[in-house]
Amino acid sequence: MEIVRVGSVASTQEVARPLPIGTAVVAEHQVAGRGRLGRRWEAPPGTALLASFVLPFQPLASIAAGVAAAAACGPAVRLKWPNDLLLEDRKLGGILVEAAGDRAIVGIGINLAWAPPRAARLDAEREGLLDRLVAALQQWWVAPPGTLLDAWRARSDTLGRRVRVELAGEVFEGEAEDIAEDGALIVGGRRMPAGDVTHLRVVGAEPTFS
Repeated sequence: MEIVRVGSVASTQEVARPLPIGTAVVAEHQVAGRGRLGRRWEAPPGTALLASFVLPFQPLASIAAGVAAAAACGPAVRLKWPNDLLLEDRKLGGILVEAAGDRAIVGIGINLAWAPPRAARLDAEREGLLDRLVAALQQWWVAPPGTLLDAWRARSDTLGRRVRVELAGEVFEGEAEDIAEDGALIVGGRRMPAGDVTHLRVVGAEPTFS
């Protein structure tokens, strides 16, 4: 994979969009990094792995990217549906996938030397992590769908938990039971192809949130 290194940019996704498949953009700093639902992704310069990968279209792109990123980070890292990396139940990083015709732009941000309040950091060397991430993406991007889904389930911190799902015009709670063949989350028997998920942790009779 060809690595394009940049300094301070608005977003690695923007830099990566016109580049050919097989290219990755790695930045020192993003001034307008974003996650799902337009949320900001912020980190001081040089403290995170901030990268976007231009890959062939993959129907399970978010699942494949999550498994690959977690594998690169190590066995303690778990996955929160649809796109978060967790370490000790705190957010370590996030993934943003943009489908564009025959390709996907996969943005991955991982806290390394710094993390916001209540978030986690990996304390890993960036170049080594990047090497592992490139190798893991190449492996999992072409894995059979069943193997990929099973690997996601094995890393999941969402399945088996009570969750709150926020959709356009609706909020409901239920147990996260499984993921479907297309990567949708199944909550209380309902198939959720998209949505914002909060983990609920019950302590006594009062729920707490993560």
